[in-house]
Amino acid sequence: MSESVITRKGQVTIPKAIRDRLNAREGRRVRFVVRGDEVVLRLDEGTVLDLRGSVKGPGRTQDSDAIRAAVRRAVGKRVAGGG
Repeated sequence: MSESVITRKGQVTIPKAIRDRLNAREGRRVRFVVRGDEVVLRLDEGTVLDLRGSVKGPGRTQDSDAIRAAVRRAVGKRVAGGG
């Protein structure tokens, strides 16, 4: 078992052995889950929204209505046996 002291600002230090075991590095987000009279600290794995902007697009914005129309045409051709 490891211990830490709560500072005046309500901060605690996660002991190095625990940080190493969880691969908790600087900048990682954590969540606090209350279970009865216990608090569980969990590393936040993030969501797909965290990836926003990580891939460069084609450089131009595509009109969603035009994309839907193209999909309808392609599906129509396939259903009609023309493609």
